[in-house]
Amino acid sequence: MLGSSWIAPLMVIVECMVAGSNTLSKVAMTQGMNDFVFVTYFDGLAFLFLLPTAFIYHRTKACPEITFPIVCRIFLLGIISCCFQLFLYFGIGYSSPTLASAMKCLGPAFTYILAVIFRMERVDWREKSSKVKLLGTIISITGAYIVTFYQGPPVLSSLIHFSSWILGGFLLVTATFFLSLEYIAQTWIIKVYPSETMVTLISAGFMTIISSVVALVMEGTSNAWKINSGMELIAIAYNAIFVVAVRTIVYTWACSMKGPVLVAMFKPLGIAFAALMGVAFLGDALHIGNIIGTGTIALGLYSVVKGKSMEAEEKSRIGSSTLPPLSHLIDNNDQVPFLVSRNNVQP
Repeated sequence: MLGSSWIAPLMVIVECMVAGSNTLSKVAMTQGMNDFVFVTYFDGLAFLFLLPTAFIYHRTKACPEITFPIVCRIFLLGIISCCFQLFLYFGIGYSSPTLASAMKCLGPAFTYILAVIFRMERVDWREKSSKVKLLGTIISITGAYIVTFYQGPPVLSSLIHFSSWILGGFLLVTATFFLSLEYIAQTWIIKVYPSETMVTLISAGFMTIISSVVALVMEGTSNAWKINSGMELIAIAYNAIFVVAVRTIVYTWACSMKGPVLVAMFKPLGIAFAALMGVAFLGDALHIGNIIGTGTIALGLYSVVKGKSMEAEEKSRIGSSTLPPLSHLIDNNDQVPFLVSRNNVQP
């Protein structure tokens, strides 16, 4: 894979693609596309896209051995990813792509909490960095509540029905929690099975099976499985290639390089892009509450990022302080003899 210097530009590109997929998905659902069927279709198409991709990639690079415990871990990842997708698109259906992008700003907070629980992040209440990260987590969650419960006067368009907005907000918060859990699972798997393409391929296969079963149980009629417009087909293909395949590979690789918390910190980048697309193509309203809540979430995100930066500085300072100064070695060379004089060697 690429070096760590590619993480930032690739994550920015992926977040813009994901924000665009939210708008396309909203358009497809407003034209009658069933949520369960929609998820099943693009999961299946993603699996078909990844199958030859993984085969071509591993023609030149050996694939690590797949064991039963690894398959079980990836199956769990598939369940988590499928839950994220279902809650996400239900939430978008009841609200808007802009709210979906705003709620994903909770990702750093949720991911940080889960990383602490699963001991991927260290917490020391004596250190200022831990307190700053905790403060940022609380502020982010507060911002999410503002976005959900307070709309305020519309800035550009008509009001959305309040009850649907609240329900959509709760669904999107749940989706964001599962997304954070997905980051944790990806990091957990990639540490013992370092193959992003195979992890993504196998998880996409499990996601297709799980979403198919759910769709068949929830939607028994054949009409629900019909694709009625070109926009629905475009949305399915876009989500399959760019959201499931490309996004998952990049996320898994980035989690293996820098950990789940850093990956989650790129989520707020999609807010502006989603808001512009929602207003331009869907006629979404941009409310005062959206702006205040999103700004609050961004402030919390900044606190988490600042805390991570302070933590890195503290680790660097502690690491350097454990090294003995060079002057000590020079002044006390009689106590630490690097070279023994030949005259002192006994025959």
